[in-house]
Amino acid sequence: MTRENEHPVKPANQRGAARLAAVQALYQMDIGGTGVLEVVAEYEAHRLGQELDGDTYLKADASWFRSIVSGVVRDQEKIDPMLRSALQEDWPLSRLDSTLRATLRAGTFELIERKDVPVAVIVTEYVEIARAFFEGEEPKIVNAVLDRLAKQLRGDPKK
Repeated sequence: MTRENEHPVKPANQRGAARLAAVQALYQMDIGGTGVLEVVAEYEAHRLGQELDGDTYLKADASWFRSIVSGVVRDQEKIDPMLRSALQEDWPLSRLDSTLRATLRAGTFELIERKDVPVAVIVTEYVEIARAFFEGEEPKIVNAVLDRLAKQLRGDPKK
């Protein structure tokens, strides 16, 4: 039961918040060399749905968050070559901004593992995450790369 001023949080919103938190956690791991268990524990204890340094983090689907972060780490040797092949030849993965790299890795993981989630949902969610961090071409790069990979991994989405 909800009070008049409260709105129930939809699972999709919680998944979106989990995706955003996963990108932030992957970025933190990439920059700081933090381990997966440490970063997942930190996010679950102090960030997901919590207030930290005056910022309130959205309530997120913790299991969705965990599966993305641990899945990207587990499958990175499979994900990175796929990303390299989907990027333009003159753009090595190492040259990408760490946040952009984390966004693409998380999106690619979901395209591979979450066949229950439509391609359009995955691509749209990660383009929105890119828009939250970047004002330039990065959201278009996320859209193009994930779209290219979706066609390789799942075939024609209209079928």
